[in-house]
Amino acid sequence: MEIISLNVGRPVTVDYRGKPLETGIYKTPVDGSVQLHTNGFVGDGQADLKHHGGPDKAVCAYPIEHYSYWEQQLGKKLEYSAFGENITTTGLLETEVCIGDVYEIGTTLLQVSQPRYPCFKISQKHGPADLPAQVLDTGYSGFYLRVLREGMISTGDAIVKKENGDSNASVAHVLHLMQVGLQEEAALAELVKLEALSAVVRNKFRKQLGMPEI
Repeated sequence: MEIISLNVGRPVTVDYRGKPLETGIYKTPVDGSVQLHTNGFVGDGQADLKHHGGPDKAVCAYPIEHYSYWEQQLGKKLEYSAFGENITTTGLLETEVCIGDVYEIGTTLLQVSQPRYPCFKISQKHGPADLPAQVLDTGYSGFYLRVLREGMISTGDAIVKKENGDSNASVAHVLHLMQVGLQEEAALAELVKLEALSAVVRNKFRKQLGMPEI
């Protein structure tokens, strides 16, 4: 398991259906080490702070293993950070990575917090209007991590698993519940107790169960 590419970038303004759109999805690979703080990498940023960024979404990871599939679907070669991820990884798949898993990368310590839920901005970047739906259908979503220990990360750094999460709730399982599984109340009831799950997702599930927000 390792970092294939480390990607950062400030928000830019692009055209989307004839209107200006500010987005942070256009990140680019960087050489050398980059400092990672609780809220993200130095030199990185998000345009929509309501839905992106913050401690529970400090780092966005996306598996390189999915790139060949999307290259076939989109009919083009994809550069690193094609999905706006901070770290393009190998060896970490959504079906295997669980909420709460802890990884050491470089001098940092990171914890998996939630799936990455795709939005329309990947359509703006790559073209197909239904691309977010395709991402959800495949489960090739990527995921977010929070920072437990600040430090430096570089392309090529090994990803070392240090702890298992407190449950067997994989990223793929949680994404399923966020997308089409909101009627699975028993599963939701288990996840709202999972402190490693991001507050946004826990509150989404609590609302579905008629519970107050945390």
